Amino acid sequence: TDTSTYKMWRTLSDKPLGKLAFSAAASLKAPYFASVTPYISEIEYGRAVVHGPKWWFVQNHIGTFHVIAACNLAEMAMGMLAEATVPATHRWIPVGMNVRYPAKSTGGMTVTAEWTELPDFASISDDDFLPAFREAMSSQRAEVEKIADDPDAPTMAGPAAFAAGTAAPTDPATVVGAPGGP
Repeated sequence: TDTSTYKMWRTLSDKPLGKLAFSAAASLKAPYFASVTPYISEIEYGRAVVHGPKWWFVQNHIGTFHVIAACNLAEMAMGMLAEATVPATHRWIPVGMNVRYPAKSTGGMTVTAEWTELPDFASISDDDFLPAFREAMSSQRAEVEKIADDPDAPTMAGPAAFAAGTAAPTDPATVVGAPGGP
């Protein structure tokens, strides 16, 4: 059975200004998304596409699309995908996000969320939550420990090269990105 969110999408999305109205309604339901003024252009089983325009509220101090604003778009896209994919008999909640800054974005941003290997929802029960949560937390903890145990002291070499426009996308010291991004 479909969630109420997905039912609303199917009702509005083919109407004039329907996608815009749906996007505004989604931002009212979860107000922190409003800061990125999302426009949801596609929601279907296993896929969602969300756009965020470049405007002053999503800019960082160097005039590019702030990474946390990009994370908000990514979370909204994943949430819309989940609303279209996870049956109304089940619940979902995000438990983590891995973020890399491979390039700076000087324009707006489009985020596509895709779930290519879908679980058999009929076989999932409440008893499956805790082990899955523990596995996700263990993975996150291992990632944090890897960063914490890195013997190399953090430097400003990556951000300085990025700000100067000289960082290469493959430069491992580049913390915030590289020029030439979308």
